Amino acid sequence: MASENIIEEKKQGQALITNKKDGNTKLLFIESYGCQMNLNDSEIVASILAEEGFNTTNLLEEADLVLVNTCSIREKAEQTIRKRLQKYNKVRRINPNMKIGVLGCMAERLKTKFLEEEKMVDLVVGPDAYRDLPNLVKEVESGKDAINVILSKEETYGDVSPVRLNSNGVSAFISITRGCDNMCTFCVVPFTRGRERSRDPQSIIKEAQDLWDSGYKEITLLGQNVDSYLWYGGGLKKDFKNASEIAQATAVDFSKLLEMVATTLPKIRIRFATSNPQDMSIDVLHSMAKYDNICKYIHLPVQSGSTKILKKMNRQHTREEYMELIDNVKKIIPDCAISQDMITGFCGETEEDHQETLSLMEYVKYDFGFMFAYSERPGTLAEKKMEDDVPLAIKKRRLAEIINLQQAHSLYHTEQFIGKTVEILIEGNSKKSDAHWMGRNTQNAVAVFPKGDEKIGDLVMVKINQCTSATLIGTRVNS
Repeated sequence: MASENIIEEKKQGQALITNKKDGNTKLLFIESYGCQMNLNDSEIVASILAEEGFNTTNLLEEADLVLVNTCSIREKAEQTIRKRLQKYNKVRRINPNMKIGVLGCMAERLKTKFLEEEKMVDLVVGPDAYRDLPNLVKEVESGKDAINVILSKEETYGDVSPVRLNSNGVSAFISITRGCDNMCTFCVVPFTRGRERSRDPQSIIKEAQDLWDSGYKEITLLGQNVDSYLWYGGGLKKDFKNASEIAQATAVDFSKLLEMVATTLPKIRIRFATSNPQDMSIDVLHSMAKYDNICKYIHLPVQSGSTKILKKMNRQHTREEYMELIDNVKKIIPDCAISQDMITGFCGETEEDHQETLSLMEYVKYDFGFMFAYSERPGTLAEKKMEDDVPLAIKKRRLAEIINLQQAHSLYHTEQFIGKTVEILIEGNSKKSDAHWMGRNTQNAVAVFPKGDEKIGDLVMVKINQCTSATLIGTRVNS
């Protein structure tokens, strides 16, 4: 793997070429928007196309093939994609041989609209059809439009070794599940990524081992819902007639997978995302507590603090059940950081519901979060059967209150590190100063400190002297 994923150093006026392979003559430019799964999918796409003569480039103007990996989770994300497509087509006026394609969730949702109405792309490929890219690219190169948005019940890309795009050489993603069965009423993911299926654990361990052998120090296990991971030989979990059949199978669930990776690679840091409250088991928490190399951080989306709204969202947990899970997290892993996803202004949300969200935030005191005003997504149950009845001005006001409260809680948590010495994995230069390193601790808190003789990828001890709500600021402690 290390021998194949070669990176040419970027010099002034020159391109950065990744996955450079002898004999490859064509150039691929690929951009990703949305979740970490999309980033990982782009790495899979680059790997597949590397076998078809494409190296990847960071210069749009010189590309033979331009692909954008898209997100449909919010309207703003789709607007961003359309602006990028406009940019690509302006460049194509200078480079008329350039071909343009759309990948991912937006491709799956809009399907032929891009080819028939938008007239901005040549190629449309859904998340489960990337293996067909070689054939589709040939069609496009012959002057035809090409599309494949067929969803799969089996595809996991478990045998594809991703090209690590824009990598810092320290952290990498490993996809362990694809799709989602939860059918939240606000979410398009089940329609754009299909049903849940899990990847062979041995292929996950092999990919993690390859990353470690290539010098990576941290991996993040990815899935729309990692807690639903269940391997019993392949296929869909719901193909079993009942739960007892699954129990009788020789199965690996998520807690067992965590233990397998942690024990096989005891020196690599392990993170995971994203969790679903209804599926996170106590066994997962005990695995996290047991192994030091599993980071003490959980991203645990809640979406609302109101049981009434949670029910309308088809979230399979109540406010009280979520709070009980939080209590277990803090009991079993006392130093665990917790982050949230929150949607404000969902259909029928009252001021009382909003206050319940704020009070839940006060109860949990999240370390950080991702907060949004509800935007109606075409094709979802909420769009079909519920009225988007919260005025925009109220959504904005409630969102501002949620963000302000989260900033206060984030500052509270970073202040707890002042005076303490924490282990930091160096990921690269600070965004604000080349004289400082940037890295993260096990709780996923970002830290910066002055450079010494350390290097990227080192684990170092840093004493925290001050902070902001988002960043720890410290000095290296010599060991």
